[in-house]
Amino acid sequence: MGIVEILGVAGSLSLLAGWRLYLTLLAAGVAMHFGWLPLPEHLKALQVLANPWILGITAIGTIAEFLADKVAWIDTAWDTVHSVIRPLGGALLALALVDSSDPVWQAGAFLLGGGGALLSHGAKAATRAVVNISPEPYSNAAVSTGEDVATSSLLALAIAFPPLAIAIAILLAVAAVVVIVALRRLLRNIKAGLKRALGDAPPPGSSGSP
Repeated sequence: MGIVEILGVAGSLSLLAGWRLYLTLLAAGVAMHFGWLPLPEHLKALQVLANPWILGITAIGTIAEFLADKVAWIDTAWDTVHSVIRPLGGALLALALVDSSDPVWQAGAFLLGGGGALLSHGAKAATRAVVNISPEPYSNAAVSTGEDVATSSLLALAIAFPPLAIAIAILLAVAAVVVIVALRRLLRNIKAGLKRALGDAPPPGSSGSP
């Protein structure tokens, strides 16, 4: 893989780690184990993800995350616990995928990987918190299943076609920003609506004067 492909894969894996850290690690390890994700010589240390023990740990984490993510409010508790773990995992993934002989690349990859994972984690956690407010019990499982399918599909594309990985990384980053901005506006509108309902604020178009 060339430098652009390596950066694309690093960015994609880091951003997806903000959604599904253990699934991302498991998929990367399986891909390395079967040779689907060829690595240049300086990245051979990353083969640790293909170690059977590491595969077992990430498989257990994937199952636990899959189940926890389907239950309202348990998913929010899980996201809260992983507010540090996911960004750190994304940062370490990106760090491992760049040339260790260049400290500038290492520092940049660590910061961008952690920032990307934090961005996607923030979008995911905020979305699930809003969905949990819904009184019906099925929206949570539906959104979670959609995240499972999207993560698996994008992981497969990034691993099978490294040249597409940079486009996937950009798409994920833009989508996360759009979601966060949209949710911020939604919450602001809900807050304003509650204030009007409680009589704390004048209705729209009212000047407040008699």
